[in-house]
Amino acid sequence: MAIVVILVLIAALVFGPGLWVRRVLERYSEPADRYAGTGAQLARHLLNKHGLESVTVERTAEGDHYDPQEKAVRLTDDKFDGRSLTAITVAAHEVGHAIQDRDSYAPLRLRTRLVKATRGIEKIGAAVLLISPLLGVITRIPQLSLVMFGAGFLVLGSSTLIHLVTLPTEFDASFNRALPILDDYRILKKVDRPHARRLLRAAALTYVSASLMSLLNIARWLMILRR
Repeated sequence: MAIVVILVLIAALVFGPGLWVRRVLERYSEPADRYAGTGAQLARHLLNKHGLESVTVERTAEGDHYDPQEKAVRLTDDKFDGRSLTAITVAAHEVGHAIQDRDSYAPLRLRTRLVKATRGIEKIGAAVLLISPLLGVITRIPQLSLVMFGAGFLVLGSSTLIHLVTLPTEFDASFNRALPILDDYRILKKVDRPHARRLLRAAALTYVSASLMSLLNIARWLMILRR
């Protein structure tokens, strides 16, 4: 019974934030025509207002984000074309990241460097974890297997580090950039402001969910190797 309770608690910890974020984003996606302009139009307007005319606003299928390398705010179809509170708020959040980039916000710069340094490295880590026991058997050098396992474990853990570094960047983009912008330009309907705060919190916590999932990925590899 105790094991079942522990497993339920772990599942709630790992999957709960992601489910909550998804629920909040979906909840405020209706009504779909709540605002006159789309998320893409708002992003373009706000970027221009902050002297960021060179930053593009693009459509993406890979999740809403700001790309500091390509200087692009990227929105998924429902945010790019959407006129819902979710579309408007998420667009403002991503513009917040563009403003961080303009201001050389240190946590964003650190995250950008980490992402660039570890690009593709998680796949390498998974491969290392897979072949390390086999190499240990073939070479009959147990220490080699341990070294390779340790290397692979650290590589997989790099994504967790990136997500943790990301947290202050996300909250700053939501509450020190996007929310003041929405207030200053009177973008939001008055009754929507508390809901927008909830959405901005959800946008920031997206990376908490990703961090927990990356930790779960490490645990999964550990269980595989113990078999």
